[in-house]
Amino acid sequence: MTIAINRKSQLIINENAVYHNINQERKLLDKDSELFMVVKANAYGHGAVKIAEIAKRAGATGFCVAVLDEAIELRKAGFIEPILVLGLTDVNLINLIQKYDISVTVSSIDWIKEANQLIKENNFKNKIKIHLALDTGMGRIGLQSAEEVKKFIGQFEKMNKLIDLEGVFTHFSTADSDDSSYFEYQRDHFFEMMNEIPNRPKYVHVANSATSLWHDLTGSNMIRFGIAGYGYNPSGNLIEPPFELKPAMSLISELVYVKKVPEGKSIGYGATYTTKNEEWIGTVPIGYADGIRRELKGFNVLVDGHYCEIVGRICMDQLMIRLPYDIIKGTTVTFIGENQGKSILMQDVADYCQTITHAIVCGFSERLPRIYQSN
Repeated sequence: MTIAINRKSQLIINENAVYHNINQERKLLDKDSELFMVVKANAYGHGAVKIAEIAKRAGATGFCVAVLDEAIELRKAGFIEPILVLGLTDVNLINLIQKYDISVTVSSIDWIKEANQLIKENNFKNKIKIHLALDTGMGRIGLQSAEEVKKFIGQFEKMNKLIDLEGVFTHFSTADSDDSSYFEYQRDHFFEMMNEIPNRPKYVHVANSATSLWHDLTGSNMIRFGIAGYGYNPSGNLIEPPFELKPAMSLISELVYVKKVPEGKSIGYGATYTTKNEEWIGTVPIGYADGIRRELKGFNVLVDGHYCEIVGRICMDQLMIRLPYDIIKGTTVTFIGENQGKSILMQDVADYCQTITHAIVCGFSERLPRIYQSN
């Protein structure tokens, strides 16, 4: 998708906010624990390469991504730190895994067997690094029982020594809840499964953002710092974080057309909104192709310090808002961020759409330029 640099609709990324969030999290960790910044999905829409640069300055010692291509992007950008692919990677891509020195997630002995054969056929000289996923209750990927782990380790130890069990991990599904019962069940299950691994790998990691903020990391030495690194509370507003999370992303556009509309006139597709009185209506050059969700009809944006309602259906490339008076064309429209002392939070947008902040930040399209600021 083409980046629309000649249109004033853009995401503003505050570099200092990202640095602050990571740096504050580092202070909570003991000196032997490492922080891997999660930069999957283009760093939750913030820009993977740029965020990785900031994270490295703030103390991150590695990175997590979702797919192999995201890892290769970082390598091509010059990053030499450890990179872990959290999703499963086709074993037939083992040449790329080795070429770019990427750590990959494994959840079956079959992957190991196939990799072992490919290593022999290709006469690899460098180790393939793997992290074993343990499914303690997330129900996504990974070995599910201590017996499966015991069997895996027994067979793994017979394999080619060019496969390095670099790490083992799990993922907690309710770490952002104020009810810790299921979290404790998963934690106990993890310890039970870990008892079947006699030689502790280099990395043992259980913590996403929520776990790292609110739970004891006993038994692990690395965290996967995701949404909190971008300044958003993983629990929404359910649990207070131990330090201030500073949101990194703002979204602005502008008024490109302002008109006075008589009473009884309809606005937008489907004629779903009709003026109740004579009203000032402004047109904004941004729409659902940019990631402005159609559910945001009726949501307020900020213009000239006033909350202004989105009226009518949101179009692919434009939307309309009701203005309090005739506001000059070119005036900034703030969807997320501050405007003359008032603000709209990402959480406000997520709440209105009945979703989570992750879904909102990841939903902004590549057509929106990412503008980086350090103030």
